[in-house]
This record gives sequence, structure tokens and C-alpha cells, in this order.
Amino acid sequence: MSGENIREMRRLKMTTQLLAIIRYELLWNVRKKKLLGAIAAAFIITTLTLALPVIFGSVYNRPIKSDPNYVISNSGSGSLILFLFALVTTMNSISGEFESGTIIPLLAKPISRTLILTGKIIAAIFTVLAAYSLLYAYLVIGGIILYGPQDNLNLIPLCMLGDMLSTTVWMSIILATGALSKNTTLTTVIGVITFLAANIGTSIISFFTEGAWILHYFPGNGATGYIKTLGIIRSLNLSTGTDNIAKIIIQYMLNPSAHVTYVKIEMGGTQVSPPIFRELYSEPLSLVLFRALVVAATYITALLLLAWYAFKKTQVLE
Repeated sequence: MSGENIREMRRLKMTTQLLAIIRYELLWNVRKKKLLGAIAAAFIITTLTLALPVIFGSVYNRPIKSDPNYVISNSGSGSLILFLFALVTTMNSISGEFESGTIIPLLAKPISRTLILTGKIIAAIFTVLAAYSLLYAYLVIGGIILYGPQDNLNLIPLCMLGDMLSTTVWMSIILATGALSKNTTLTTVIGVITFLAANIGTSIISFFTEGAWILHYFPGNGATGYIKTLGIIRSLNLSTGTDNIAKIIIQYMLNPSAHVTYVKIEMGGTQVSPPIFRELYSEPLSLVLFRALVVAATYITALLLLAWYAFKKTQVLE
């Protein structure tokens, strides 16, 4: 048998093993009650987004007007949905195997740890992509029914990819934590604390200090700015962190020459003095998008390599 045939057989064997791992992980993910709960929460949030304007319009006798930009302006999942999907699909992908002891028979098989981890990551991505597909289909159908024909629906696939990239950043954080700690509870606690720090603490830094630029390089919402076109600041604010890649993509596709302007809120000297919004700096929206993509890719690469190294080097005692 030639060397080429041997290599081809090895590739076929690895592909078969990888597909088996992906299938197993997908079935495991589908059976998770936590995943079903996260999907239900996402649908509830989307339903409220769709229905509340209609409800308030009925209460105050204000008819709902046709809005062709409703769906695209409300696309891009919020930070909470991104984090929930990442948490429920990966929080026990590695640590759960060690806690339950299923890692022992799994590693006893002639399958590399690299292949096992790769299969887990791919299965998690497929699971979340399926959830986003359902969620966006629901948003589009609901938007058309309530607000009439919609424009720019061709951007929805880009929104899904942006949300998936944002979610993968949190997946990487949780997978790396799980590989290092081997403890699902600790992994969950660290993940939640990191999420809260990245999204609540950053809001204070973003608006009340001049050091908001550093938030561009941390996961989460990042710094918040305002869209500026033709030198005029619009009322639309935009968070520029890795959690908002989908929204940044939308704004760039709709306003490729726009800039993002960052401001600092300075409180008045007296109780009756209104707060002052002082402009700090402005940068092209194209740069904001490029930086968010690079930062997300850097976190994903570095953290998945850390998870792989920790998983590969862990000693398993029977």
C-alpha cells in the first residue's frame, strides 16, 4: 500500500471520528434543558421587542405606522442572549466530562484530544447557528406582519454571522475556563462575573471618563459612541465592542462613510445644571468594524489555543 493511500485512509478515519463526535455533541446539546430555556428567553425578548410598540399604540390610541426598517434596525442580538447561548452550550463541554467521569472512556478510544475538542467547538457553533436562524426568522416574519414589507433583509445573513462571531468570543472564554478549572460551577461563576464586568462596568467607564478607548480591546459592549454623517451627530448610539459586531456591520453597510464620535458626560456644578456632553474624538466606522473583528478573532484564537493546551496536557486518573 502506497504512502498516499495510507494518508488518505488516515484522513478518512479522522473525518469519520470527527463527524461522530459532532453528532454526539449535537444530540447532547439538543437534550439540554438549559439550551431550551435560553432559546425560550430569546424568543420572549424578541416577542416583547415586536409587540410592545403595538401594545403601547393601542393603549394610547396611536396607530402603528408602517416601518420598512424595523427588522434591520432591531437586528443584532443583545449581549444577554449572546452570553446565554455561549454559556449553555459550552459551560460543561469540557468540565462536565471530567466531573461525570465520561472523559475516561472517551480518551481510552483511539481519538486525539485535538479532534475531541474540535468536534465540541463545531457542534456548539452549529447549535447556536440553528438557534439564531430560528430567532431571526421569527423576527423577520413578525416584523413583516406588524410593520409591513421590510427593506435590507439581505443583510440578515451578515447579522447572523456577526452574532455568531460575538457569541464565539464568549464560548472561547467559557471553554478556556472549563479546561483550566475542570469544574462547571466555577466555570459558570467566572463566566457570569466576566460578563457583568464587561457590560455593566464598561458603561460607566464609557460615558464618565476619558479612558473609554481601552474598552475597544476588551470583550463585551466596549465604548459607546454616536453615529456622525456629514458632520452631524445623529441620535443613534452605537456600542463598539465585540458584543455588537452585527449592529456595527449593519451601520457600515448602510452608512459606509459614517464616523463614530465618542463623548464624555460631565456633570454640572450645581444640582440644577444639566450634564454637559463633551466630544472626545471621532473615528471612521470602517475602522470601528475592522478593530472589532480583529479583537474578536484574537480572543477566539488565543483562548481556544489555551483551552486546547489545557485539555491536551491534563492527566486523567482512573
